[in-house]
Amino acid sequence: MSEQLTTPGEGFHPHLPDTPDRPAASLRTRLHHIRADSLDGDTAQTGGMRRSSAVSGRTVGSEKLWMGQTHVAPATSSSDHHHGESETAIHVVGGHPEFVFLDDSGDEPQEVRLRTAPGDYIFVPPFVPHREENPDPTEEAVVVIARSTQEAIVVNLPRLYALPSDDA
Repeated sequence: MSEQLTTPGEGFHPHLPDTPDRPAASLRTRLHHIRADSLDGDTAQTGGMRRSSAVSGRTVGSEKLWMGQTHVAPATSSSDHHHGESETAIHVVGGHPEFVFLDDSGDEPQEVRLRTAPGDYIFVPPFVPHREENPDPTEEAVVVIARSTQEAIVVNLPRLYALPSDDA
């Protein structure tokens, strides 16, 4: 199918024109096309990382989902952190970013490094300490991120460590 792409500002329901007796549909009753060249860069930023929002409450009226893109400069590492109550899903688009966390399920806590490639996915559960790294000295890493909260929750930590369980 070679349908022509929609253009910015084009009606979402062309068969239902906006007229005085038929006002424009609300943000929650139509599809939204977010073009790659119109991502919102007004997001929380980290040194060496450039984040852009595509789907958010501000851009399309979403209530339970945020989605955007992060470009990670070569030889860059985030601080150790977690994302509070937010579930986060990451899709690797380009480069080979690495995701590091502490696995304390064995006798001794062990740092685990997940080495990724384009097409891979990472799931970060709520409150799990981790960091992102792009060890490549020349190639930028690009990831698409989806999270379950509108807020960019980032709780920086002094190191990777296992949070105490509420069950104890």
